[in-house]
Amino acid sequence: MRQGGGLTMVQAIEVRNVTKTYGSGRGTITAVRDVSFALGRGESLGIIGESGSGKSTLSRLIMGLEQPDSGEIALFGTPLVERGRRSRKRRIERAKQIQIVFQDPLLALDPRQSPAESLEEILRMHGVGDRELRRRRSAEVFERVGLGAREIRTIPRFLSGGQRQRVAIARALCLDPEVLILDEAVAALDVSIQAQIMNLLVEIRESLGIAYLFITHDLAVVPYLAERLVVMRQGRIVESGPTSHVLTQPQHVYTRLLLESVPSREWDLARVRELRAEAARSRQDDDRTHAEKEKEEP
Repeated sequence: MRQGGGLTMVQAIEVRNVTKTYGSGRGTITAVRDVSFALGRGESLGIIGESGSGKSTLSRLIMGLEQPDSGEIALFGTPLVERGRRSRKRRIERAKQIQIVFQDPLLALDPRQSPAESLEEILRMHGVGDRELRRRRSAEVFERVGLGAREIRTIPRFLSGGQRQRVAIARALCLDPEVLILDEAVAALDVSIQAQIMNLLVEIRESLGIAYLFITHDLAVVPYLAERLVVMRQGRIVESGPTSHVLTQPQHVYTRLLLESVPSREWDLARVRELRAEAARSRQDDDRTHAEKEKEEP
């Protein structure tokens, strides 16, 4: 159930007055400056900005890969920074709640392991069932991301860029997280493959109800994956609101400059709605097929 409004409500992610600096003295760089926002359960939020805007630093802070200098980040109401005996246990629990997909899938893939071996190892490390259950779970996830038996037995260097990104998405999904951070997840792909991966991500979200935090520099892809949009510049949030409103009625001069840099300003928001409707219909068809198969079983 989605919840919103106020700090007393449990959000998927809550960022409160977070600041992160690097260096010291005259060499100090403030990558994130007093940033606050929330991501609701099942919601999709885009964070847009140029290189150096602080958006990727923010993703590392949310994942717990770095610690903020000040402020607080909470995941489902629990602060990320916990010390003592429970900290390791919380990190393991957090991995089951939130996962990340990077721009370069090779960062997350072991070059010596096939995708099947990789997923089964993750499930084993997190204590998911026995060997047979892990294999079934892996097969379900690979089917969801559109990878066949041949691809999942092939080491990463023999896979295409689109196939590698599908493997990275499968890895992120295998623990059944409630939040996915997509950090420039389609930026390195060819346009045709990019469209396929975006369609896949829309379908996954419609089917599973996962919340997305979509971090990108490319305004052209934002309407497909984000309901709300946050614009960052030099570590600060300069504008936020519903994606359609920010794209068609930008208030901040920096947002307007970003929009002017996009070759086409004709945002096909109607096509976005069609795409989401197609994903919803696909999910309903899958549900009906599954129900029919269950009836046929003795």
